[in-house]
Amino acid sequence: MLCWHVQTESDVHDRQAIRELLIEIEGGHTMSEKTDRAGRRGGPTMSRRKLLAEAAGVGAGVASLALLGSCSESEKQEMAPGTNPPTATVTTPKRDRRPLPGGVPANAIVVLLDSLNRHMVGAYGGTEFATPNLDRLAKRAVRFDSHYVGSLPCIPARHDLLCGALDFLWKPWGSIEIWEDSLTGRLKETDIVTQLISDHPHLFETGGENYHTHFTAWQYERGHETDAWKTRPDPSWVGAPTFGRGVMPYDNSRGYFRGEADFPGPRTMAATADWLDQNAGYLDRFLLVVDEFDPHEPFDTPEPYASMYDPDWQGQHLIWPPYAIGGVQKGVLTERQGQQVRACYGAKLTMIDAWFGKVLDAIDRNGLWADTAVIVCTDHGHYLGEKDIWGKPGAPVYQPMGHVPLMIAWPGVEPGVTSALTTTVDLFATLAEVFGVQAQHRTHGRSLIPLINGQTQDVRDYVLCGTWGREVHLIDGTWKYSRAPAGANAPLSMWSNRWSTMPVPRLPKLALPLPDARASLDHMPGTTAPVIRQPFAAGDMLPYWALGEFSGNRLFNLTHDPQEEQNLAGSPMERELADRLRQALQEIEAPDDQFVRLGLT
Repeated sequence: MLCWHVQTESDVHDRQAIRELLIEIEGGHTMSEKTDRAGRRGGPTMSRRKLLAEAAGVGAGVASLALLGSCSESEKQEMAPGTNPPTATVTTPKRDRRPLPGGVPANAIVVLLDSLNRHMVGAYGGTEFATPNLDRLAKRAVRFDSHYVGSLPCIPARHDLLCGALDFLWKPWGSIEIWEDSLTGRLKETDIVTQLISDHPHLFETGGENYHTHFTAWQYERGHETDAWKTRPDPSWVGAPTFGRGVMPYDNSRGYFRGEADFPGPRTMAATADWLDQNAGYLDRFLLVVDEFDPHEPFDTPEPYASMYDPDWQGQHLIWPPYAIGGVQKGVLTERQGQQVRACYGAKLTMIDAWFGKVLDAIDRNGLWADTAVIVCTDHGHYLGEKDIWGKPGAPVYQPMGHVPLMIAWPGVEPGVTSALTTTVDLFATLAEVFGVQAQHRTHGRSLIPLINGQTQDVRDYVLCGTWGREVHLIDGTWKYSRAPAGANAPLSMWSNRWSTMPVPRLPKLALPLPDARASLDHMPGTTAPVIRQPFAAGDMLPYWALGEFSGNRLFNLTHDPQEEQNLAGSPMERELADRLRQALQEIEAPDDQFVRLGLT
């Protein structure tokens, strides 16, 4: 058996001295604390040649590491199962950091902060909540001012990012299909290392279960929202009002977070910084994806964040927002409760921003700005009372939900601002170009590299966005057109060979209706692989996003009406936008029943 063994340059180093040194290096974290925080480490996976590379010393008499063929029994007992002994003393020679020929970054770091509201980030003019580290990134990044969502909500947005193809016109939610290549699946055929670090439960549930499998490695920090992590609650946790959600898996997990560093978001960011310290100088090229579920609900934080933006609140904090249209008007919550929910979101935003700063620190100390693209994005926003909408209910995609932040720090490119229209699938196209791979399936993105390098002012004329079974939106930077069903929300079909939807913990029997006798085999655009196409008619049970009410079409001039208060649907301009939407759907070969449903035949 191969085993790590610690030696000293003089003779035998006292293990307690090494432990004390590691505490100092790790900023006060013992190795056992570090392992708990960053996730259990696996055994040695490096090649023997690289394992035997020079171990850099830290101070006088620092231990060097050697790989031996055996360990003493006492040493075996001291090593926790599945962990490596102290790796903090091991560093790898600093690479000569520079972009590849043509100015292409050698690496990319993508940090997706779920439900990140653009208008609440300081770099985008937000003043309500503090985001000093997002603002810190913005000072060295290209800030995209006209970036929009594509497919909604959570998993469909990940599909846009990792597969590059809009899917909200074909299915409501689901994993990567058999005819599709994920970006990481293509990179697995190369020498480029890919790493996922995440606390996002949907990536590890039915309906999202294969997005992580093509990464070279992945690390899941447990305990967020719907993650079925613990089977019994810690009695010290008394819970919080849920606005009708009922008992959540988080109620079993929450009591095990003893301090700020124990929360899933901080653990994810700490693990990210640790991964960069351990790998950045070792790997030739890498893609690091950090899928951070914060500031998604529950908006639960410890002090000082919990009371930071609503210090006068009495009682349990309202960490679970309602999902409602007209929430205050209908009495779902009071204006005062709405203020508290909003403040709790701000607390979560400021806390994760603070821990994101540790990732920026790791990028700094590893010199990664010189050859690494750093991308911060989100999947969508989150309504916090704008238009009296709360959460992510079935509603048109107004600006707080659909107009989202994107910041990209690019080696050799000065910070700046672009008003070019962009969307999530464009990030897939950008990363595919950075790493020199192409998907074999039909994609919809445009690479942002010509835009970042100043070679062009625009990469697209419009964006399509929406949620399956709801309004379809066309945005061109000036106009936003939201097209609702012309009558009943039918006909409608789902195209998938992976029959799943988002699990709802309080409704364990909730599932998509199985394909029935009406189903047929069809083909997605660009592929001959058969796919199950299940038609739905009026009265059929549909995934719950499609079950909400509709209130007609909407047309807004975003230049003159950024708050979307003057609906111009019914004006002569709507006919032009309807024609453009029809043409856009034809270009991507949208299902024929969508044209009928939307009255665009």
